[in-house]
Amino acid sequence: MINIYICEDNQEQLEKVKKAVLDTVMIEDMDMKLALATKNPHAILDDIDEKGGTGIYFLDVDLKTDINGIQLAEKIRQRDPSGFVIFITTHAELSYLTFKYKVEALDYIIKDDFDMVSKRVRECLMYAFKSFASSGDDRGEVFYIHTKDKVVLIEYSKIICFETSPTIHKITLYAENRQIEFYSNMKDIEDKLDSRFIRCHRSYIVNQDYIKEVDKKKRMIYLKNGQSCLISVRGLKYIK
Repeated sequence: MINIYICEDNQEQLEKVKKAVLDTVMIEDMDMKLALATKNPHAILDDIDEKGGTGIYFLDVDLKTDINGIQLAEKIRQRDPSGFVIFITTHAELSYLTFKYKVEALDYIIKDDFDMVSKRVRECLMYAFKSFASSGDDRGEVFYIHTKDKVVLIEYSKIICFETSPTIHKITLYAENRQIEFYSNMKDIEDKLDSRFIRCHRSYIVNQDYIKEVDKKKRMIYLKNGQSCLISVRGLKYIK
């Protein structure tokens, strides 16, 4: 899931951008969530440090605090190099600073007509989501699930394990904050994952970062979320 952040010092403008974001996410059924909408740029940075992952950032330029929006974007870039930064501001004359600070903004939206701002917010979200969906295999950090209605994105670092479902041809993905069942097979999933994942059993693929304990005698893996998985004799050889 993609996190969306808004940083705007004017409460009325903050609520308008927030509404435009939430309306777009709901109407387009995007696998995104509004992680934080705030006047405080440091709260944005703290939340990114806590949650990690790649995000979309709508930033005012003049935040009337110790750092401006472009400086905030520079700090965001250090934490999230592949995130999407969009500036929403009345200061068109400051757009040159985006080049000075090398923040690679997706868009620079001027607050002269909020109907147009809302339209541009929607366009930015659509562009960012399509970019994620089309380049997922190249990024190598996000697992993509294509369903009939939408594309679901989950960072590898938040995936705990995969398990074959009782429903034929379906797999259950367990992540830190969600559980998803989808059509696939273990071989196809295994081919998409990186070295932190191991096929410990024909019915399980686990993220080694979440292993709490391995009982070789009982051939069981105990995970940090309280879940347990079977492990085959062959699977034992792959445990680091």
